[in-house]
Amino acid sequence: MIRNKTIEIENMILSKYATKATDSKGRRLNEEQCVIRTDFQRDRDRIIHSKAFRRLKHKTQVFLAPEGDHYRTRLTHTLEVSQISRTIARALRANEDLVEAIALGHDIGHTPFGHCGEEVLNRIYDGGFSHNEQSLRVVDYLEKRKANNGYGLNLTYEVRDGILNHRGTKMPETLEGKIVRLSDRIAYINHDIDDALRAGVLTMDSFPKEYLDVLGWTHGARINKLIIDVIESSKDSYDIKMSKKIAKYFNLLREFMFEKVYLNEFAKKEEKKARKVIEELFNYFVEHPSKLPPERYEDFLKENNNEAIKDYIAGMTDRYAILQFKKIFVPEVWI
Repeated sequence: MIRNKTIEIENMILSKYATKATDSKGRRLNEEQCVIRTDFQRDRDRIIHSKAFRRLKHKTQVFLAPEGDHYRTRLTHTLEVSQISRTIARALRANEDLVEAIALGHDIGHTPFGHCGEEVLNRIYDGGFSHNEQSLRVVDYLEKRKANNGYGLNLTYEVRDGILNHRGTKMPETLEGKIVRLSDRIAYINHDIDDALRAGVLTMDSFPKEYLDVLGWTHGARINKLIIDVIESSKDSYDIKMSKKIAKYFNLLREFMFEKVYLNEFAKKEEKKARKVIEELFNYFVEHPSKLPPERYEDFLKENNNEAIKDYIAGMTDRYAILQFKKIFVPEVWI
């Protein structure tokens, strides 16, 4: 079988630190093996073909409702994380299929309106909210596959671990999960610089010269510098890290971005409206749960709490949330 040949090649070329398909701890529900693809390849394909993945193209990354066509969305961010992760994985002879599956699924549970939406749901939903935990809930339950009898996409343990632990205090168990975790930061800091420059929030003169002298003065130069540094610093190791000097300036740049962009009044000027949309929608469905879509209403009746409402709102795109808000709260014009 083709899959067996792929496994044979993996065993020949992957490093001793990599996670081979044959090393997987498996799925929650046992399945027949595919004759062509390894389990990690199948996981990647299931994520790409999911509805939640498609919705990422209409979810905010940083700038809410930007007018230009070239600003990042949650989908383009995901693709950039995937590509950076694969470049590092190939150089370190880690498992590219596992890296790709984790990267493509890491933000699949993100809210509309970026981290603003996440903050609101965390505040108003009693159980709290974090998008990495919601991403795991999406692949474990909310994305349905008839063959899996309630096990969602039924992904492998390693992909689920990488998705859950791409942020937070606990590190992923696999080398590949650690690659995605660091690649996520590399991607968003650099593409957010690009978007901030495009929006006029920053100019090149805004940056401390010392930071860019070390890390690079262009988007491509910084990405290249950081990737090469991670590869050089992580060879022959279970850890994925930057050198001390690069890590120092990367963290300084990240702090600079939080101060000048992520908390910037102009960049966040529409957030008050976005918060209002999510809060009003949440409160409306708490009072009128029967107005939820049938599947979420069934969940509401089974769970007897507001998790189904949280799931419904978290799954919305920016434009769908605005459309629902208008439908519920804005009077229709009539003649």
